[in-house]
Amino acid sequence: MIINAENIILGRLASYAAKQALLGEKIIVINCEKAIISGNKEDILNEFSSKIKRGNPFKGPFYPRRSDMIVRRTIRGMLPKKKSRGREAYKNVMCYLGTPESLKNEKFVTLKFNIDKLTTLKYLQLKEISRIIGGKQNDL
Repeated sequence: MIINAENIILGRLASYAAKQALLGEKIIVINCEKAIISGNKEDILNEFSSKIKRGNPFKGPFYPRRSDMIVRRTIRGMLPKKKSRGREAYKNVMCYLGTPESLKNEKFVTLKFNIDKLTTLKYLQLKEISRIIGGKQNDL
């Protein structure tokens, strides 16, 4: 199953992908840098920067800065990763920046959780968050 994350709310995308992965589907998420997080800009950035600064840089917890890894980590948070079925489901989740050449002609699932359903106009795309917190991204 290929999911296009463009203008999709990150939490809803992650919960849907986690449920499908637990059912045994292979999940591929493309355009991860275009997923959105709703809320006030300062609050979102404070939350992400506190997650990155938390803990010891040598022992963890380690939190990603690149937007495709942020999406994968969010999906991991919705899986029972300490149980064997959760670990197997997490192996079936792949996230990509942009659209890979091998997936250009494939059909993808469009989810109903896009920005049109959002009642507020306050949101940030993951590529903006990643750029601000210091993530290295490929120019797409």
